[in-house]
Amino acid sequence: MDLLRFITAGSVDDGKSTLIGRLLYDSKSILVDQLEAIERQTKNKANGEIDPALLTDGLRAEREQGITIDVAYKYFSTPKRKFIIADAPGHIQYTRNMVTGASNSELIIVLIDARQGVVEQTRRHSIIASLLRIPKVVVAINKMDLVDFSEDVYNNIVIDYTQIAAKLGLKDVTYVPISALNGDNIVDKTDSMPWYKGLPLLEFLETVEIAENINLSQGRFPVQYVIRPQTEELHDYRGYAGKIISGTYKVGEPVTVLPAGIQTTVDRIEHNFKDVSTAHAPQSIVLHLTDDVDVSRGDVIVPTAFLPKQSNELEVLLCWMDTKPLLSGNKYQLQLNSSRVRAVVKNIEYKIDVNTLENIPFDGTVKLNEVVKATIRTAVALPYDSYADLRANGGAILIDETSNITVGACMIQ
Repeated sequence: MDLLRFITAGSVDDGKSTLIGRLLYDSKSILVDQLEAIERQTKNKANGEIDPALLTDGLRAEREQGITIDVAYKYFSTPKRKFIIADAPGHIQYTRNMVTGASNSELIIVLIDARQGVVEQTRRHSIIASLLRIPKVVVAINKMDLVDFSEDVYNNIVIDYTQIAAKLGLKDVTYVPISALNGDNIVDKTDSMPWYKGLPLLEFLETVEIAENINLSQGRFPVQYVIRPQTEELHDYRGYAGKIISGTYKVGEPVTVLPAGIQTTVDRIEHNFKDVSTAHAPQSIVLHLTDDVDVSRGDVIVPTAFLPKQSNELEVLLCWMDTKPLLSGNKYQLQLNSSRVRAVVKNIEYKIDVNTLENIPFDGTVKLNEVVKATIRTAVALPYDSYADLRANGGAILIDETSNITVGACMIQ
């Protein structure tokens, strides 16, 4: 059974938490004690119905303010697929939270209040989705019950968003009219909108193709751990454990160990404690090489025929996530997959307005939630790919050396 990671985004009160709660409730992915706790909290409601939003808004402060203030991850499954949902905040000051939640997502659900239509937050979240190269977009037009399930309202919003999608290069966009509170078009098709001929939301999520998003040609295998038991039974055992983030590996295939550039061949591949002749993304394996070469955590083993770029100067789009401003010349640690090296932000060219995608002149500092185009110099040359070409090997983070806090998300250009 495959796994779909997706993120929900929208303006405050568009119904993100209600939608996720409805998916969890209607797919029967709620523990009995959770359900009993929610039922106790909704006893005082006039109609006695469960508020689905309470299943996701776990923090007391969130409920008091009626907003989601952090990225909340939820897991659920159906007989057809497993899901991990990231619920991102709607406020503009939480851009960093959306970037965090969207970085590993294969699909984004952009919620739009049918009464409000396309608003500034809709454009901002769509821009971030385009910057992060999220492959698939679902526009869920919510609260259709409050506009009398009007087909004209739905069509007008589709027309407005289609223009945004065309401008941003969002090609795979699906539109679904829903009422998250009442469950219309969430799990089952509703009789209230007979004019809608598409799938209900959950059925679409269960059947949408995601395998095409996995690159099976450019092999990238970051080494996470070197296995050397050095026991009497396994005296000569040397295996390199990690996850194939893209591509396919075969026994006997010529490979190169980067950044050293050492060439060798694949001797054995272990997957689930068995020897296999081939392995592919996103499998976790133990790789054995023909030659006894020096390989450490952070090195990347790649097919010699598909070498990545390699440099100690990286051009990046950087989303700043720290309350302490970024200054040109600041030193950090940069982590790309399992490799962590010292780095310095050498130059900042300009800022990017996440509401318009326009370039803004750099004014000397970068504040929380701002996105900039920058150059980062690393202590050693790193093997990398453009984020646009291969997200798995093109996204990195900046880490504060003192506090060990993640302060920036980088999309390598």
